Amino acid sequence: MSGQRRTIFGAVFATILLVICGLVFTEVAEAESRSQGTESWPGYRGDMGLTGATDNHLPAKLKLRWKYETADCVSSTAAILDGTVFVGSDDEKLHAINLADGKEKWVFKAGGIIQSSPLVTCGLVIFGDEDGVIHGVDASNGKSKWSFETGSQVISSANCRDGRVLVGSYDGYLYCLSLADGSLVWKYKTGERVHGSPAIAGENVLVVGCDEYLHVVSFASGRLVRKVKLGSPSGTSAAVRGSLAYIGTYGSQVLAVDWQKGEVLWRFENEKRPEPFLASAAVTPEKVIVGGRDKHVYCFAAATGKVIWSFKTKKRVETSAVVAGKRVFVGSSDGNLYEINLDDGKEIWRFAVGSSVLSSPAVAQGCLVISGEDGVVYCLSGETVQKDSAVSE
Repeated sequence: MSGQRRTIFGAVFATILLVICGLVFTEVAEAESRSQGTESWPGYRGDMGLTGATDNHLPAKLKLRWKYETADCVSSTAAILDGTVFVGSDDEKLHAINLADGKEKWVFKAGGIIQSSPLVTCGLVIFGDEDGVIHGVDASNGKSKWSFETGSQVISSANCRDGRVLVGSYDGYLYCLSLADGSLVWKYKTGERVHGSPAIAGENVLVVGCDEYLHVVSFASGRLVRKVKLGSPSGTSAAVRGSLAYIGTYGSQVLAVDWQKGEVLWRFENEKRPEPFLASAAVTPEKVIVGGRDKHVYCFAAATGKVIWSFKTKKRVETSAVVAGKRVFVGSSDGNLYEINLDDGKEIWRFAVGSSVLSSPAVAQGCLVISGEDGVVYCLSGETVQKDSAVSE
């Protein structure tokens, strides 16, 4: 065989191999999804629509199960899958923790601090770091499988479907990568930094940028379908249910956008105390829950934007709420994790984290995991299994 023929054959073989790998990863992902049911929290906000709502069961009364100490601040929201908690830290490490007892399984050292929340799928943990690198790490042992370098830091958390990984970067691009090997499938340029995470809705990807637009992009091609003017930059992720996307902005507003029509359905602003909304919304079929820098957690009627109730904390709320059944869990800069009744907004219970809460709750397998500015990861459940914290050196 001539050198030219060998080159052509090698290129064709490599292409076929990548296609096969992509199909295998897709089949594995679908199988995992079927087997896990609702008792997992595989990534930021819990599902592809980033709704932050789950039917995952939690005990009626929660108490500290264990705590685990990292060496720096934790603003990354944990992922929970197959008995393991995965969480990033400003100590530049991704930590894998045993959900049962809080013991360290492994750590992966990245090149920069990790504020991106991990996504776990097909045996990989995917996340970004301050150096702008997107990592694909083996979930079983913490070994690097692949990496992809963007042009700036990555705080956005990954989303995934059909063997493709979606993640934004501060370089202004939304990236679509192959789950199999981290290679670039396509990239879409927004007008500014991308802080929030992309939501997947049918054949489209929805991403909010600091350029004041909601971008609706084709999942298949990365081409713009439409964009909707928001009126202000946003650092949040769009929470999508059906044809509506719910978005908070730096302009002190919460918006409901019909992303299929390209229209803003309703806007809310606290005119007496206008403050930015940096938290992403949690969405049920009837309600939208979002916290603001004005120290309040709001519950809106999803269809109209009418305020159903508001709950006041002592300091800013910059982290996203989670709805588990009829219970709302949300952290505050006042150092507390609050449990609120979804129906009437009354406080049910609170847990003193001990420092400002910068991450959002993750709920799975009868446990709630939350972290603090002091670098401590807390697991709450129906029983205590550890008296002393496990310290990561």
